Amino acid sequence: MTVDDYIVVDLEMTGLNPRKDRILEIGAVKVKGKRITETFSKLIRPNAALNPKLIELTGITDEEAASGDDLDVAVLQFLEFAEELTWVGHNIIFDYSFIKQWEINRRIKQTRYAVDTLKIARKCLPDLEKKTLDHLCGRYGIERLVRHRALEDAAANQELYEKLEFQFINHSPDLFVKKELQYKAKRQTPATQRQKEWLMHLSKCYELNTDIPIEQLSRSEASRLMDRLILQYGKNAVLAGRER
Repeated sequence: MTVDDYIVVDLEMTGLNPRKDRILEIGAVKVKGKRITETFSKLIRPNAALNPKLIELTGITDEEAASGDDLDVAVLQFLEFAEELTWVGHNIIFDYSFIKQWEINRRIKQTRYAVDTLKIARKCLPDLEKKTLDHLCGRYGIERLVRHRALEDAAANQELYEKLEFQFINHSPDLFVKKELQYKAKRQTPATQRQKEWLMHLSKCYELNTDIPIEQLSRSEASRLMDRLILQYGKNAVLAGRER
């Protein structure tokens, strides 16, 4: 059964690893009865300086990011917006992996279903050299004034989905049937109080610049940071800094 009611989802992230990197922006377009009914857009505070390459790619500045919403608030608002609708996205499992990691960390269990426009393109347009969202939008004449911003990418993807459906639904109807999203994620336990106290003290001694605030570090992230400090300064220096 094909999908008439759905949301097209796009996320911008600070990196590629859902265990280490963070969601920077969520954009979504809601479609019901083949009509766009609502949109969703949230910029999320990363609590760290952005990589210069990311700033160049998205146009999002550190100042803009710092004014964004809290991660938990933004994701909960997005999930409420999403209802129980099918997700549509370009390589949707990548975007979903960041939401799934957030859910696992908070012991939330939820099954979600999706249709992937990248999978449709790979199957139905095998001779096309590139199957990125940019390239496909160019092929189908979808105008894009802004790139690599979540809502604008989601809106472009929604238009692409409609064009792919119109062209290929009779040829490959199975590609337009929602399928369960499956991504294995392990819960990241928070850093222990002892780890946080130690790192907070050492941050003053060595002027640490972490990608995630110490209060938000997982236990494994805190351990890796400790290992990095020992490698950089030597075990004796780190222990001495701990005792200051």
